[in-house]
Amino acid sequence: MVNKINELCENYYDKIVEIRHQLHMYPEVGYEEFNTSQLVYNELKNLNLEVKTNVAKTGVIALLKGKYPGKTILLRADMDALRVNEETDLKFKSKIPGVMHACGHDGHTASLLGAAMILSELKDDLHGNIKFMFQPDEEIEGGAKPMIDEGILENPHVDAAFGGHLWGGVKEGMVGIKHGPMMASPDIFNIKIIGKGGHGGVPQNSIDPIPILSQVINTFQTIVSRKNNPLNPLVLSCCHIKAGNTDCHNAIPTEAILGGTVRTFDEKTRTWAEKTIEDILKGITTCQGATYEYEYIRQFPPLVNDCHMTDLAMSSIKKVVGKENVFELSEPSMGGEDFAYLAKEVPATFVFVGISEDENHPILHHNSKFQWNDRNMKVLCKALCQVSIDYLNS
Repeated sequence: MVNKINELCENYYDKIVEIRHQLHMYPEVGYEEFNTSQLVYNELKNLNLEVKTNVAKTGVIALLKGKYPGKTILLRADMDALRVNEETDLKFKSKIPGVMHACGHDGHTASLLGAAMILSELKDDLHGNIKFMFQPDEEIEGGAKPMIDEGILENPHVDAAFGGHLWGGVKEGMVGIKHGPMMASPDIFNIKIIGKGGHGGVPQNSIDPIPILSQVINTFQTIVSRKNNPLNPLVLSCCHIKAGNTDCHNAIPTEAILGGTVRTFDEKTRTWAEKTIEDILKGITTCQGATYEYEYIRQFPPLVNDCHMTDLAMSSIKKVVGKENVFELSEPSMGGEDFAYLAKEVPATFVFVGISEDENHPILHHNSKFQWNDRNMKVLCKALCQVSIDYLNS
């Protein structure tokens, strides 16, 4: 079966590359992937698969039924681009000003379509079903959960899920995977300190929100360094502040605004961090005579790989790329990934497929010069196929 996958991958490679280049030239941001989803639909219908469109607005789900009855595995790709103006010299660079595929989602979509082509030719060897999930808006709101809410894990019921990300921090040809926590929950917070504005020359008549916010930010640093167990991963970053008018140097503002992110790997720490932030806010503003507004937005949950599925994926991927090219990641990533919603519902695992030619100079995602070699899609495509076959036929 490995030889068949390798042969078919070579046969379809030019088509996979053609699709990737088309998607890269005409990128679409989250929930606006109308042309992308139409392309995906057309390719899937050409394979005579059962296809449903307009799932969570622009999502697509397709079903491949194997010759024999059995379990169902779901394979997932994200389709959305970013609001970044491309500054590469690629022949197929974005033709849409201010929008580009700066995170590899064009490659994810093309690779999964390639896997659908290969697996369709192997359906007589399959014991069960494969669902192909093409989701919108991984980058912002997260399109996985809305698709789950619309029932993609049923009819037939999905027993497991697998996905991967073309990853700039891993050397090309290599696949990194991790048992347990793989990626963090990328929560955000918004804070407004409300004081009393007044003249800068008579500050005693005001309640200045700026030093109050400064005290809040300084105290937040103790959440990680003094309140959290140092063996428990936690990041709290204050990322933007705003107060006053830059054209006025003698007016104390009424409000000061702060925004940032919290990254955790488990729900207990996540809940604790959310509460501790507010405890600090309440204490400092109360003693200074100010008030506050606090919004904590829970985005994707932590991505936690199922250990059994991870074992199976490691074994499967070694067959198609070589055992020396598959490794256990030494640490999880503090980045977020809404594949986590699938991993909360069914046993699942997620991998990083390397795209960096030089591991000492990783490729930066979300960068205007982000680019990588098409050949790396072969690794992702083969991994999607081999994991599916081994899971269904095990």
